[in-house]
Amino acid sequence: MRTSNKLFLTKAVSFGTVLTLLFFSACKKDVSNASSQTAPASSLKGQSNLAASATAPQSVCYVEVNTESLLNVGNYQLANGKQLFSIGIIFAANINYDTTADTAQLYFNPQVTAVLSGAATNIKPLQAKGIKVLLSILGNHEGAGICNFQTQAAATAFAKQLSAAVTKYGLDGIDFDDEYADYGTNGTGQPNAYSFVYLVTALRQLMPTKIISFYDYGPAASELSYNGVTVGSKVNYSWNAIYGTFSVPNVPGLSASNLGPAAIDIQNTSASTAASLATQTVKGGYGIYLTYNLPNTDVHTYLTSVSKALYGQATVYK
Repeated sequence: MRTSNKLFLTKAVSFGTVLTLLFFSACKKDVSNASSQTAPASSLKGQSNLAASATAPQSVCYVEVNTESLLNVGNYQLANGKQLFSIGIIFAANINYDTTADTAQLYFNPQVTAVLSGAATNIKPLQAKGIKVLLSILGNHEGAGICNFQTQAAATAFAKQLSAAVTKYGLDGIDFDDEYADYGTNGTGQPNAYSFVYLVTALRQLMPTKIISFYDYGPAASELSYNGVTVGSKVNYSWNAIYGTFSVPNVPGLSASNLGPAAIDIQNTSASTAASLATQTVKGGYGIYLTYNLPNTDVHTYLTSVSKALYGQATVYK
């Protein structure tokens, strides 16, 4: 869970028709099922603009676009001129529940809508710098989530909504965050053993070359295989969800180069902790370093503590 999550999601989950904010209670989660005939995630790895070298960890950044500009991701370079961040993530779109149709619906709040509809000025400039841009998908307290699709057809229908959004807005992929669904609300089902596998399998078939990532938290983090199909064979990356800690995600099918055990909240994790986690990432041979909460202000001094450990170079603010 995002360490300052309870504060953070009072903003992020104000998407749409928000009820009085209820902090979710941990749900048991069960994931997915499906047939699998796609290449392993490692062979589908997104070809991002790596900051230092082809083997250096990729720096990934969630941006809470309700309050911060996505373009901030492109403002940070290393001394050698390469971008610090390889992947920027729009946080976040929502899974809403249509009570009439009994279906999950992809929803964009006004701020996310503004970012996506203004892709020419908000997304393409980052991509021109070699930065991949993903859209994060988050629950919205309405009972719909990535872990309670009741049928393969229902999961596929939602995957089609996601794929269509990626195509329409020129995105590089989808990120899944199984928080704040409030499973059971509105008479919806509880997490099951096949939903998430159905979903990522369908999405991978629809987007064979795009990035799919998983924020390792919530019900979906417990059930990552079904009928011999692993989530790790369908997604490109997974990363730790607890900021200020180092914890290797246990996602069958993903190797160290596709995992991010270190996670920091830029505005709340100390620079010394951030540097220590970066050092552990390099020593362990892991391929991702996760950051969240990039502000509109210049934080290159803080990020230098990370980039020196990851790449041996200072960060420059442009």
